[in-house]
Amino acid sequence: MTIDHDAVLRARVLLLGSGRPSRAELVGAYRVLAEVSPKAYMPKLVDVLLALRHESRDPKVDLALAAEASRAARRIEVGAPNRAERLYRALDACQASLFALGHRAEGRAICEELAGAGRSEPLAGVLAEEGYFREAAELDEEAARNGILEHSFWSMVRWAANLEGAGLHDAASAVFRELLEETRRKAAEQRTALAVLTWELVHFSRMREAVGDEASAAAARREALSVLEELAATGEPEDWSCVLGWWRTLFVLSGRAAEPAASPESPMPPFGTELRCSRDVRDGFPGMLPGLEAEAARVRGGGWLFGVVEVQRGVGIRAAVRVGDRPYLFKGRFMAYFGEGVTLARRLPGYHARLARVLTDRSVFLVAAGSFESAYGDFAEAVALLRDR
Repeated sequence: MTIDHDAVLRARVLLLGSGRPSRAELVGAYRVLAEVSPKAYMPKLVDVLLALRHESRDPKVDLALAAEASRAARRIEVGAPNRAERLYRALDACQASLFALGHRAEGRAICEELAGAGRSEPLAGVLAEEGYFREAAELDEEAARNGILEHSFWSMVRWAANLEGAGLHDAASAVFRELLEETRRKAAEQRTALAVLTWELVHFSRMREAVGDEASAAAARREALSVLEELAATGEPEDWSCVLGWWRTLFVLSGRAAEPAASPESPMPPFGTELRCSRDVRDGFPGMLPGLEAEAARVRGGGWLFGVVEVQRGVGIRAAVRVGDRPYLFKGRFMAYFGEGVTLARRLPGYHARLARVLTDRSVFLVAAGSFESAYGDFAEAVALLRDR
């Protein structure tokens, strides 16, 4: 390798000077010095490339900087301090930039490299987006077995959702039961909100109802009703700042069966996650909202109430994806979606199960909005309808 000694001197002078170099100037200096002193300067090059990427507003520039940071991170000596962390950050930035530009194959390849380095979550998310739920669930199981997967709400719901998407309903329920047991303990010790326990119980009842296990579904509904009764009577024993993310995750997941099947050609959000999905999917799914709202207006004008109820639910789910974790004007923003669904379902004679579903939707939403008495009333009616059908 031929060393440009003048360039090395200029780089050192820049770093030793009294002025404060810009990040772009630092990138230039570290590029030169990393070739002659890689142990000292390659890590610094990675850091400043990623920092400069945050200043960019051009997706193509973002990708170029992230790709260079990834190449530099791979060249850091194995065993060097923080090498793994720098490599994770660089590769994660690279895959995000690739997906933002629609380069799914290349982005997935980077996610596979991340998985090989011990970070399987991005790859599991991409697999779920493309409908490869069994493979995604296998990554979750491997992470759990290796102690990497935390037994948190977010990781366990994602794992259960991937198992359910793969048709492994009993395995999905086993994972979700484990989460429920932990949430019951936390709620009893006032370490989590009763609202979270309510949402989990309602979701579990839906999981079991979907496979015909009415006994388990009914038991979960009864327990949820009991928790709701307590909330209606006394409220939350502790003040929880904001738990809307828990509601949004489970409500959006409850609508997956009605959505088009995910595939590599037509990826969908990784339901059951915090919706940290690939940029192309994150933009595309809520982007269907105007079309669905127009469809709802069309079927409403035609008097097809059944169709309006179904389309309106899809509208509500996309609205939840977009702004469902924002507390400002939360109740006012969403009440119309759930209120109209209940009003229309009441006009459908004989459709008790459908009315029970939209009442349940409104009930869990009202829990998120802090209207516990109204939530209890809706859910009590839903339970009675399902019991008497």
